[in-house]
Amino acid sequence: MKIAIMGLGVVGRGVYDIITSRFAPEIEVKTILDLLPLEELHCIHAKSIDEIVNNPEIELVVEAMGGLHPASDFVLKALQAGKHVVTPNKQMVSTIFAELQQAAAENGVKILFTPSAGGGIPWLYNLVRTKRCGGIEAFRGIINGTTNFILDSMEKSGADFADILKEAQRLGYAEANPSADIDGIDIQRKCAISSNLAFDVQLDPARIDTAGIRRITGEDIRAFRENGLHCRLLCNGEKLPDGKICAYVEPVLLKEDAMEGHVPANFNMVFLKGPEVGELGFFGQGAGRYPTAHSLVEDILDIRAGLGYTGNGPQAEIDNRSAVHAYYVRTEDPALRAMAREPFGPGFLTGPVSVAEMHGAVRAAEAAGHETFFAAVRA
Repeated sequence: MKIAIMGLGVVGRGVYDIITSRFAPEIEVKTILDLLPLEELHCIHAKSIDEIVNNPEIELVVEAMGGLHPASDFVLKALQAGKHVVTPNKQMVSTIFAELQQAAAENGVKILFTPSAGGGIPWLYNLVRTKRCGGIEAFRGIINGTTNFILDSMEKSGADFADILKEAQRLGYAEANPSADIDGIDIQRKCAISSNLAFDVQLDPARIDTAGIRRITGEDIRAFRENGLHCRLLCNGEKLPDGKICAYVEPVLLKEDAMEGHVPANFNMVFLKGPEVGELGFFGQGAGRYPTAHSLVEDILDIRAGLGYTGNGPQAEIDNRSAVHAYYVRTEDPALRAMAREPFGPGFLTGPVSVAEMHGAVRAAEAAGHETFFAAVRA
């Protein structure tokens, strides 16, 4: 199978290295499209997407450019030209999920995006595989390595958020602009993709209630640890009896016996729940050049073997009123402070509150200028 790689950055170069190292001798990198093609790479350097889509030798395109445009335009052109596509691009997949699925189906090709949620973990592959026999009832987990590194490091070092964020940037775990990670947008997109495949629906990621860890402090972390609790940023998805979807992202306080509370550094851990299989967990590197590239090469090999997965379900409504639990809150907002049941560290604990109500109240507090951090308390 002859392939093209669009984008020769961290992940794209990882795909090239794995394939040319003869771990995948049945695959040949025929063409590369990149702003700065490297002459030592022994393949054709395309100057435009048209050189790829008009080349009948190329059967599959690896999109590793990232972002929404021009990546989505190039991918749609490739699908419409009858070429398979694999991609780790969570922003693109979550934003135009239905359009990508339709283009692939209409042109008799496949699009796989296993590393778009879970990086090197075969999470989406096994989610779809498990769904075939009895369906998926729910999923939850840590699916962003940057925020897990920050929270784990804050626990272990006692340092404050800003210092650990700088360390994460130095190590390459966090971008120069870390907003997508620390504000939960990255995991929001992964939650949408996971929900689409798990429940055969289409969710607008922007409608998923999402809170990140930007406001957390070392004082918060110390209060949690003094009470035997670990803080982690989790995504949650569940199909409700009426067909609506409960889907949200928020920090969670976990007891010592919770496995997620002990996930170290930039690792991920995500769980699915099925009616017959019960609960299954997946642990591993959620990012990085070679873990992510390895997952993309696995997608290529699956397509070559005639395997794949689709998700062509209808638009679904998100309803987070049924998810109810107590929260830890630190704020000066009067409306939120009226929810206080008892003091806890620098903040307070609420009684049972729905996810929808809490996220709405925090958005209102932030809009009024009251910086707020909150985390669910898992019973």
